[in-house]
Amino acid sequence: MEFLETMKNVLILEAKALELAAARIDDKDADVLTSFFKKLKERHGILYFCGVGKSGYIAQKLASTFSSLGLPSFFLHPSEAMHGDLGRLSEVDHVIFISKSGTTEEILKIIPFLPFGTENCLGLLGDKNSPIGEKCHHVFDCSVEKEACLNNQAPTTSSTLAMAMGDAIAVMYEKYVGLSKEGFAKFHPGGILGKSMRLKVSDVMLSADDCAKATPSQSLKEILIEMTRLPVGGCAVVEGEKLKGILVEGDVRRTLTSKETGLETLASEIMTVDPVKVDPEALASEAFSLMEGHRPNPLNILPVVSADGSFCGFIRLHDLFKEGFN
Repeated sequence: MEFLETMKNVLILEAKALELAAARIDDKDADVLTSFFKKLKERHGILYFCGVGKSGYIAQKLASTFSSLGLPSFFLHPSEAMHGDLGRLSEVDHVIFISKSGTTEEILKIIPFLPFGTENCLGLLGDKNSPIGEKCHHVFDCSVEKEACLNNQAPTTSSTLAMAMGDAIAVMYEKYVGLSKEGFAKFHPGGILGKSMRLKVSDVMLSADDCAKATPSQSLKEILIEMTRLPVGGCAVVEGEKLKGILVEGDVRRTLTSKETGLETLASEIMTVDPVKVDPEALASEAFSLMEGHRPNPLNILPVVSADGSFCGFIRLHDLFKEGFN
């Protein structure tokens, strides 16, 4: 029980620290950020995050977060900066320092050599009146009453608050630039989010030339030959280029096991008329929703049909799984 209580107390302590920090934020904090972002965007500057140790890892995470929101951002290691990495910075760039004590020696050493003044510097500091704080245009108060660590030593509450404060600043930037889901997806083309917002059915589907096709008057025997030649899990029943219905493997099994039907049964007698279908220009995520939806049995294959009713091909559920949809 004492171990369980220890874990719970950590979460309670850190949650309280976040609530206290939220209560400390005021209009000035928001106004400073607005001007900060405005200046960065107008001058096409880069945002750097700088910290050492645990603060360094937080700085790396926040730089990655801002980059994902479309603002070029990088981690600046202060020790490496003293040995050449300062060459990355220009006068239009900005930096956010992260330090619990506000006295991190490595950070204090690089400040005199930055190619810009304090107006381009913000701080996420545990002590607003610290030496680093004095070198910043504005400091966000990341002070905590105590660490969740039993010995009040290991960065726990303080690192959680610094990370959360950075996230709050990032989300404000997202609000400031009015970033949409589509805009966010632009920076995540390889992830499932990007795919769900950008990948089209036409990017994933099998073309009509690669799919089994038959006319309504063809027999099941002929259809089986075509489905064996092009085994995609279904057969489109067409007249000219227009889709009239589809047959899937389940339809074939039911036809062959019925006493009333057999190999000579015509496609028109057993096809599914007006099946669920999707436009080639629709998002792949829409096709996935149609196939999975709230159905007791998902659709494994979906005909792709253009606005004029022409059969364009099939999209298969397992191809969408391969793209990361689930």
